[in-house]
Amino acid sequence: MTAAILYTSAVEERTFSLPLRLALASTDTPGALLDGAWWPRSRDLPVELPALTAVLDPLCGHITHVTVNPLWPVIPRKVPVHGHVVSVGWFKADQDSHKLLLLSYAVGRWDLLVIPTQTDPAIAAWLMTAATGRLRSHTPSDLLERAQFQRIVIEADQAREAVWDSEGGHGAGVTASARSA
Repeated sequence: MTAAILYTSAVEERTFSLPLRLALASTDTPGALLDGAWWPRSRDLPVELPALTAVLDPLCGHITHVTVNPLWPVIPRKVPVHGHVVSVGWFKADQDSHKLLLLSYAVGRWDLLVIPTQTDPAIAAWLMTAATGRLRSHTPSDLLERAQFQRIVIEADQAREAVWDSEGGHGAGVTASARSA
């Protein structure tokens, strides 16, 4: 099961009725390190977490506990979610800084890659695909490191293309044929 990523304008981003940016992997890959990816719209965990757990509750039973790495600016102890309360904890040394762990009595454990809010949409889409692919054998930090490399490659390609165009590359053929006519 996979949820779609929807891109919206800056004005629309200010509302809280937007679809959640979440991708979930199918459950047919035992031993995978990740079960999906979540791209929150802000670093405000007390605001973002209720929307995430509200979407996941019908899929996997009530989420009872969530653990995060203490890189979030504010970590609430408890978050109210549609008729129940989710306990929130944190582990500085034992949990990857880009992972969110969700616990449910019905399904057990879900490990989600947390994509930084400022991530470029193309890189976020790549990360969501990587976190829900068949193998899913990379840790969240490994995936973000690979995404950084991906971003560098994209920027280098764009820079080469700009140089090519500025030196008469792409548009050169049009100009030369126009002169000969």
